[in-house]
Amino acid sequence: MSPYEPSADWQYEVPTTGSKRLPPAARYVESLTHQGYGFEAAVADLVDNSIDANAHNVVISFLRDDRRLVGLLVVDDGSGMDDEALDTAMTVGGHREYGDRALGHFGAGLKAASLSHADSLTVISRTKRSPSAGRRWLTARAQADFTCDIVDPGYCQDLVDRYDGLIEWHGTIVRWDRVRAFETVTTGQTDRFLNDAIEKLETHLGLHLHRFLTRDDFNVDIVVEDVATREELDHRGVEPIDPFGYRVSGRAGYPRTYTAPVEGIGEVALTAHIWRPKSPLVSFRGIGPLAERQGFYLYRNDRLVQAGGWNSTRSPESHLALARIAIDLPTEANDVFSLTVKKDGVTVTPAFARGLEQATDSGGNDFAAYVKEAEATYREAARRTTEPRRKAVIPAGKGLDPRLKRTLRDELPELDGEDPITFRWDSLHTDVFFELDREERVVKLNKEYRQVFNGGRRGGLNDAPVVKSMLYLMVNEIFQKERVRATHLDTIALWNSVLVTAARCELAR
Repeated sequence: MSPYEPSADWQYEVPTTGSKRLPPAARYVESLTHQGYGFEAAVADLVDNSIDANAHNVVISFLRDDRRLVGLLVVDDGSGMDDEALDTAMTVGGHREYGDRALGHFGAGLKAASLSHADSLTVISRTKRSPSAGRRWLTARAQADFTCDIVDPGYCQDLVDRYDGLIEWHGTIVRWDRVRAFETVTTGQTDRFLNDAIEKLETHLGLHLHRFLTRDDFNVDIVVEDVATREELDHRGVEPIDPFGYRVSGRAGYPRTYTAPVEGIGEVALTAHIWRPKSPLVSFRGIGPLAERQGFYLYRNDRLVQAGGWNSTRSPESHLALARIAIDLPTEANDVFSLTVKKDGVTVTPAFARGLEQATDSGGNDFAAYVKEAEATYREAARRTTEPRRKAVIPAGKGLDPRLKRTLRDELPELDGEDPITFRWDSLHTDVFFELDREERVVKLNKEYRQVFNGGRRGGLNDAPVVKSMLYLMVNEIFQKERVRATHLDTIALWNSVLVTAARCELAR
């Protein structure tokens, strides 16, 4: 290496005199706790790991002890990890090989996602050929000297046994303790916090994993578990939310596929959609502000990694709210599309913008024409007379099947800030089919008639969807009244009389 000689000219290459190894200090762990992971994105990262482990079932369990939230588990029936694989997974900067179809990318998601929200991360796993084993990171100890604890094998097996209905021969449990958001929940607010947190998590997972959730062999459930009694206090299956899941396109001829020649990659397919104006569907209005949800929807190995945005190719505008474009990123490594660490966005180089300007469909129409048609569809709808709007309702809560609640949200606007209406079976007088607890917002159903709706099978939390949905629509307005008048009481008595007679007729059959 020739010695550096001063020059008045600009140095295009920085001169060096050698190199030295600078390993990270233990304090580097602290940076993992400040990655800016949102709660939903962090949990989604854990579910990605489950998918990469070929899991068919994933359960996200909020752990509750009386009125306190004490932790969170993500349990899967994937292939699991032995001691060596656990050490790699828990090593900060640990290296592992990812397959072409893997959702994992940087190898930091488990640690960064978990330590962004919890001061204690435990991972317990077993494979077909290895016993249950576990490792634990405590943020304080990790920051001091990178020390990772080895979990007692007996406890590992006990926890695996606790979830033996899910983990049979192999699987993994990720446990968060001292979750900072849980510890800030004030007395009396746990139910409301849980409902909001689960709703947001349901929406995030349903959207970003919607292609996986449509498969018959993959399920994600969210439960609330009482750690003392092991009782499930809530159980919801996550349903897919397809951002292109309209029933009828907003404009004839769409969706339409454009092909963009992108330097360094080749041809990139852009599937352009135009939504129907004023659609009430959750997949249109329920996934965030419309200004943020227009634009590109980028998928990596079927996982949605960017839900809207124009990637600096144009600015968001209200009249482009109906425009959404699906793009599947190339599986091969490239310099054009770069995934963020949190998998919540993609950065692009100017090569993509240049390709977009040259994109055409099979008929020779350019991408700019699509943008104009999406804008025209929006403006034409704005000039039309206002469409009928359904009356807002109190939202549906526990006791209704998640798919039913999703349909209700699609079809009916909800009143903001209102506690939901929940359903439960209870011991009531034999001549009463249901009672309303207006203060607690509960519809109590007479459990004497429960067998009518379950065909002799054991009932679950979300059973009898037909009768519950009918009652929900019937009594919603009564729950909204400041006080119940004699006419309302007479109506309830009428409904009870008819429903009790109908239930008895069914029992007699």
